This record gives sequence, structure tokens and C-alpha cells, in this order.
Amino acid sequence: MSDVTITSSIRYVGMDDTTIDLFESQYRVPKGVSYNSYVILDDKITVMDTVDSRAVDGWLKKVEEVLAGKAPEYLVISHMEPDHAGSIQVLAEKYPEMKLVGNAKTFTMLGQFFDMNVEGRKVVVKEGDTLNLGSHTLQFFMAPMVHWPEVMVTYEQSEKVLFSADGFGTFGALCQEDEDWAQEARRYYINIVGKYGVQVQALLKKAAALDIAMICPLHGPVLKENLGYYIGLYDTWSSYRPETDGVAVAYASIHGNTAKAARKLAQILEAKGAKKVAVFDLSRCDMSEAVSAAFQYDKMVLAAATYDGGVFPPMEDFLHHLKSKAYQNRKLALVENGSWGPLAVKTMKAILEGMKNLTICEKTVTIKSAMKEDTVKQLEALAEELLA
Repeated sequence: MSDVTITSSIRYVGMDDTTIDLFESQYRVPKGVSYNSYVILDDKITVMDTVDSRAVDGWLKKVEEVLAGKAPEYLVISHMEPDHAGSIQVLAEKYPEMKLVGNAKTFTMLGQFFDMNVEGRKVVVKEGDTLNLGSHTLQFFMAPMVHWPEVMVTYEQSEKVLFSADGFGTFGALCQEDEDWAQEARRYYINIVGKYGVQVQALLKKAAALDIAMICPLHGPVLKENLGYYIGLYDTWSSYRPETDGVAVAYASIHGNTAKAARKLAQILEAKGAKKVAVFDLSRCDMSEAVSAAFQYDKMVLAAATYDGGVFPPMEDFLHHLKSKAYQNRKLALVENGSWGPLAVKTMKAILEGMKNLTICEKTVTIKSAMKEDTVKQLEALAEELLA
């Protein structure tokens, strides 16, 4: 996949990074990540974005092979985050006649990241502007806060290709085995772009007016078929609607007793007809996967031990992640543990109050140290209320 031709005149020159451990220094990427870049071959050859400086050498080699001795006329800069903009200066110095295409905010950030003189080389575009390359015409649409303020997407009119910046991107290097697109795209979207649903909805409305045959994102596979499926998922995610009828059970347990109760509740939920139950140990799981699941399902259980007069920190961290990504429109059930003075439910509720449109079950379950027979009965009642 990483060396294929997109079309006869649009070439993929991106790079796989399989040595990176954490994307943005926080998201685990055991199958790496791709930095996508493209070259449009026309009268005025155009490079669509660069790559992270981690991959600059291999990328330059690919670009040179595609250019076959020619020089690019333009570099289009969709997004100034270093995983895409990290090699701008290297390319600009290699091709000193190449012009840089971006919006006003692009060039403000360019000066912050690099010490380079681009006067006389800037092509500043705004909403709806076009740039003719010969047989191809690029049209630019601003996408502020998807997920940085300078982001823009580019639509190539003749071949109906949308260069979507971080939109429709996924984790995972392209050289790896095919992944479930939705799984990694959801994890990528919710954790990185999730806060900006309103802005994504605005961009989707712009895209709806375009005849799109292919989507070329800055991470992950190029999308060529069944585009309605991918766009539909983005519409669901960005409008904060649940994607799946099911329950995410997230627990934070110190010595294992809260974990036993959470797993028991998961079994009860399944026995009572929950269509899907996914369990996450917040002390050990990939936080981004737990956050992604919280948005995927329409219901969630939060089970946590009391700690230092509040809630065990892994749960507190999880809740703050949810709040920062605008978690909303879900139904929740709360379980707490405390050998004395249990306060986890009170603390969790205080954090949840800062989120919108949440329905919290009236019943809560308090475990005093270890689960007992009476606790199981309470868990059964809580499961019935959650599933009602």
C-alpha cells in the first residue's frame, strides 16, 4: 500500500513509521503510523504536505523518484503539526523556486516553527480559492480547529479527490496487515479530534457539496470505495451520537475487589441481554482505547475504589479525558468501593456534572471492601436500571 499509485497523475510518497512507540507522546501505536504525502504531476507539479522529520530521508528519496529530475512548483501545507510539517524547510531549501501554499494562519505558524524566509514564495489562499495546475485544479476549504486553527482541506476538481488533512485518518502503518478501519479511525478521531465535533460537522457540510470519488488523508489508508460508510461514521462521532448499543465497563481497582465486582456486573449485563459488553482495567489498558469505547457505546459503567478521600487516580484521569473530549449523550451506572468512608461515587458525580446530557442511574452500588452475596443482588438491580 505504501508505494502504490493513487491515480496515473497523483502519486503517494508517504512514509511508514514502525519504530514510534507513542503518537503525540501519549497514544500507543503498536503497529506504527503512516505520514501521508502526495505529488500531483501536472504542468505545475505540486507536493501535498510533507512528513515528520523522523522520516525525512526516505521521503525525499521517494519525492525525487516521482519528480524524475523536475522541480515542484508548489507545496500545499494542509496542517502545521510537526508530524506533517516537519520537513517543510528541508524541501523548501532543496527547491528554492518552489512556492508555499497555505492560509494566513499557516504562515504565522510557519514562522514559529522554522527560521526561514518565505517572502516572495507565499501563496496565501482563503475559503473557496482555486489554484490551476494545468489539467488539475485545486480548491481550498478552511477547516479551523479540525484540530488546529490553521487546518485546511483541498479538493482536486478533475479527479474528484479530497485531501482531507487529519480527517479520516487512522493509526497504523500501511505496511502492516489490514486493520479494522473503524476501530483505529475511531480511536484516532475521538482522542485527537473529538473535542471539536461542531467544527467537524461544519466541514462535513462543506464536503457534502462536493462530488468526492476518493479521500486522501494524512494518516492511514486512502479511501476509494463505500465513502458513505466512512462519512457516516464521522457524522456519528462528531455529533456525539452513540455508535453501538452496548456497555463499556471501566474500572479502577487497587487490590482486585473492585475489579471482581466490575467483571461480575459485566457478566450480569450479558446475561440480561446487553448486546455488547467491553471491560477495561483503567490501571493497565491503553487509555485511548477506553476513551474510544466510552464514545462508541451508548451506556457505561464506572466502578472505582475510594482513594485519599476521593476516587482512585486512574478513574479520575479517565473521567478528565472524557470531559476534555466533550463526552455526552450517554447513560451511566456508578459503583464504588471503600473500606471506610466510601467517596468514589460522590467524586465521580462531581466530575460528570461538568459534562452534557448524561443520564446517571439512580441506583448506585457501594462495596465495603469485598463483594458479598448482597452486593451481587445490588449489581443485578443496577444492571436492570442501566438496560431499561
